[in-house]
Amino acid sequence: MELWIPITMAAAFAQSLRFMLQKHLKATQLSTAGATFARFIYSSPLVAVIAIVYANTSGQGAPQIPPAFWPYMLAGGTSQILATMCVVALFAHRNFAVGITFKKTEVLLSAAVGFLVLGDVFTWPAIGAMCLGLAGVLLLSDPPDGVGAWHRRIFNRATALGLGAGMLFAISGNGYRGASLSLGDGDFFYRAIITLAFVTAFQTVAMAGWLAWRERGQISLVLRVWRVAGLVGLTSMVGSICWFMAYTLQNAAYVNAVGQVELVFSLIIGAFVFGERIDRREWHGLLLLTASIVMLVLVT
Repeated sequence: MELWIPITMAAAFAQSLRFMLQKHLKATQLSTAGATFARFIYSSPLVAVIAIVYANTSGQGAPQIPPAFWPYMLAGGTSQILATMCVVALFAHRNFAVGITFKKTEVLLSAAVGFLVLGDVFTWPAIGAMCLGLAGVLLLSDPPDGVGAWHRRIFNRATALGLGAGMLFAISGNGYRGASLSLGDGDFFYRAIITLAFVTAFQTVAMAGWLAWRERGQISLVLRVWRVAGLVGLTSMVGSICWFMAYTLQNAAYVNAVGQVELVFSLIIGAFVFGERIDRREWHGLLLLTASIVMLVLVT
């Protein structure tokens, strides 16, 4: 088994735990932006310390940052902030497992971005897998009561948030891989941790500025609930380090595909932690979307 596969699975597990904690913060005390900020303010200092210690102990020293690094880093960091906010806001509309499934459309959307931006060519089996995934997304987008005009049942706020998160996470994954590879020299962990240190520092400053401007009081509240928010930061740090290492070792499409194991983790968390039930229609949507992802992995 190649190293990036277990690293990706570890990243998916840590991310599932983080979203569980963020859902708790969102439901009890913090705004969407505040719950998002919690992951950055508590993880950024830890990542910076790890980066400095590793750079010195490994003898690789301070990095030489090329100009190409900055646009990749800024695009990845900004899109991840917006994607995380979409997921946290989505939890108010649908349950935990379905919310995570919407977010995992990033695999299908990565293929669309590759076709439109990079001119990637896909086989007919791959296109069939994407269509199967679309059917799953439409089932998941239908509100639980299943009543009302069909266009309102399919085109709703939950759908927009879920697909928006998927698109933004697809952009961030490719941005982080581009930033890490642009560093050139250094082992894969060195490039991953240096990139992550810059990204989390930028995200912390950006989110702090936004909260100070638009949501005064949220920063002090994030600091006040440090016990849970600190765990958000810790799980975020572990997950981010693993994601960045995986993106450094393998392309974002394959990493995101293996990361679908997060669906299993989210179902377990939703059932045992939040006591949630998934109805038959939602199970069908989950199975269709998961089948499409498996097919996409097998034919690419």
